[in-house]
Amino acid sequence: MSRLMRIQTMVQDVAEAISAALGIEVEIVDDRLTVVAGSSAYQEMIGAQLEFGQLEGNFLYARILRTGEAHIVKDPRQDPWYDPSSLEGTTKELGEICCPIKLGDEIIGVIGLSSMTPAQNHQLMGKSEAVMLFLKHMSRLLAAKVAESEAMERVTLLSKELTTILETIHEGALAVDARGLVTHCNSTAVKLLRISRKQILGKPLDLFWPGAPALEVLKTGREYIEKEEIYRTRGPRMHFIVTVRPIPGQDGPAGAVISFRDIAEARRLIYDLRENTIEYTFEDILGQSKAIRQVKEQAARVAGGNSTVLITGESGTGKEIFARAIHQAGALVNGPFISINCGAIPETLLESELFGYEGGAFTGARKEGKAGKFELADGGTLFLDEIGEMPLHLQVKLLHVLQNREVERIGGSKKILVNVRIIAATNRDLELMMQEGKFRKDLYFRLSVIPLHIPPLRERLEDIPVLTSYCLDKYSAMLHKKISNLAPEVMESLLQYSWPGNVRELENVLEYAVNMTDNGEITLEQLPPRIKTSQQNQDREPGSSLKIRVKKFEQEILQDYLEQFGHSPEGKSAIARVLAVSRATLYRKLAELDRGRYK
Repeated sequence: MSRLMRIQTMVQDVAEAISAALGIEVEIVDDRLTVVAGSSAYQEMIGAQLEFGQLEGNFLYARILRTGEAHIVKDPRQDPWYDPSSLEGTTKELGEICCPIKLGDEIIGVIGLSSMTPAQNHQLMGKSEAVMLFLKHMSRLLAAKVAESEAMERVTLLSKELTTILETIHEGALAVDARGLVTHCNSTAVKLLRISRKQILGKPLDLFWPGAPALEVLKTGREYIEKEEIYRTRGPRMHFIVTVRPIPGQDGPAGAVISFRDIAEARRLIYDLRENTIEYTFEDILGQSKAIRQVKEQAARVAGGNSTVLITGESGTGKEIFARAIHQAGALVNGPFISINCGAIPETLLESELFGYEGGAFTGARKEGKAGKFELADGGTLFLDEIGEMPLHLQVKLLHVLQNREVERIGGSKKILVNVRIIAATNRDLELMMQEGKFRKDLYFRLSVIPLHIPPLRERLEDIPVLTSYCLDKYSAMLHKKISNLAPEVMESLLQYSWPGNVRELENVLEYAVNMTDNGEITLEQLPPRIKTSQQNQDREPGSSLKIRVKKFEQEILQDYLEQFGHSPEGKSAIARVLAVSRATLYRKLAELDRGRYK
């Protein structure tokens, strides 16, 4: 669509006004030789193309569009280059004065005044200089209207683009004028402020943000970035991270733009950028033994609540995996999972890591302060690993947080409310530590609302085949090897070993073995020296032959699987697959144990 055609209604109004004022016919065409507007004599032609639409032709309007020169045609009927009608002898016009419509360096159309009667022709030609001057004024007017319309289109488009951008960002956005009245807000701002858009637009900022520092920016013109602000109104407390930038004006700020986000969302973003976000479910916890199934079922039952969980178990049993699985199955799954090892952080730093600090609270502190793990975990789960290593003076502060669900940063005075589920874990005997005065009884009872104990691997040897199969697949893929089999004596050695490092140690052993193997099968030679040494020592001990040592475990393992899969041939086939042994080997072991009791 041509530039004149975009404002066709306005152009038509101008054409009719000129015709009424001068009593002369008016025709306005665009740069494509299309009639955009016209008085009564030309209205039927609106939308039609003149001069066959040939912009390179030599008729009147095409020449004007090319040269940009005005023309006076005193006798169109005798001018063969006036219009195709002059060649056909059908020309109605007795005379015409026309000039280009220029916008900058471009010619965007032509405006022409024509006479159809002798009286009109006398008026037109008798005052041709005055009419030409008037016509040039009208062409400038039309050009200005086109420019104005295009400017408004650009402003409208820019406004739509800015609105789309503001609605797309995840931060709340407000614009205020020099008086502090809100002129714009996006949907995120409406959501964060918990009031309607109608209650925000046109209202003073301090109506819902009493004492907002942003109002000082309107006076000083000094911006501020990422400032923590807390507002208390009649509704819930609002805790934001706020950035304010002034809008420059002639005599000072003409307003300000405010962007803000919820502190909990900001903390989750920090966590996502800095922390490990591996997700585990109960399906990821491998094992078919009765012991592991019982603890998984117990954990799954309590996952939906918000009660504090205390996970106990030896090192390497998978306490953190259980904690993550509980979080994934819980009501706060959409919140963060924050983990901190209380035994891995120096005592002097542990307090600031847990509870955070205000700027300048101590030497070396960041000037903007720092949120602690409790704040980062707001709306989610905080996993306190190795809780038994926490010093007594921090146990008191932790107990206070658990009881009141609020934290106070080091060097600060504000109480920060937190909605956090606590899962603690330890490999130490907390009851013994309580007796020795190394762990507070009140904290122990607050933590162990839901106690979960993860059994060591030596108490669930029947899970070793499943774990072994998983680890072989994992490390074979990782190391680009094809390890498809374990020599029978290797599995027997794994079943005999006591596994002081539990599942973590088993993983390390199998990763070592895969690294050492090139022929597709793992033999005793590829096991770490400590496993082989343990095997040799056990073989030398009286009464500790493989048959005697394994027998007491095999009966328990096989009985457990028989209860699970049944005594049918199909069930026994399933047991053989799980234990990675042939059906013949399984039937032989069933026959050997307790005189065929399980056959």
